[in-house]
Amino acid sequence: MLILKKILKTIDSISIFTASWAKWLAWLLVLVGAYDTIARHFFNAPTIWAYDTLCMAGGAMYVLGWSYDYLCDYHTRVDLFYRNLSARKKALINVLSSVFLFFPLVGALLKISITWAIRAWKIDETMISTFWYPPAAPPYRTVFALGILLLVLQGVANFIRDLYFVIRGESID
Repeated sequence: MLILKKILKTIDSISIFTASWAKWLAWLLVLVGAYDTIARHFFNAPTIWAYDTLCMAGGAMYVLGWSYDYLCDYHTRVDLFYRNLSARKKALINVLSSVFLFFPLVGALLKISITWAIRAWKIDETMISTFWYPPAAPPYRTVFALGILLLVLQGVANFIRDLYFVIRGESID
């Protein structure tokens, strides 16, 4: 049991660390967006790189924050009935939702994102939304796959906690 607790805490720590690092990408979004806006409107010198940079930084920030959101229960939930349930029934709903909704969906996303990341590295894919064509697609797709992998890990940790609570009626932590 002690080993399981350590594993769960390690997964939680990874989610917290990743989110604490990813939040700094918001500063990149602000700085690049402000630079591009000022260059375009005041100096009539728009950049060709800002749009792709904003897309990559924003996407990376979101995907690297998913596991933290799931850890802290910040994700969106239709809780019309859920909020009125007992803690044990909430855990049961979480277990069932994980088995039938979360793991199949996120598992498919993980498989596809890993396939896309590998393909992007093999063909040296570039981003094509602007005339800059940055060779950033492989790292971006890799970060995306990593973010989904972290979400899956956090989902496993939450699933174990919920299942333990359903069976034993007490928290594993």
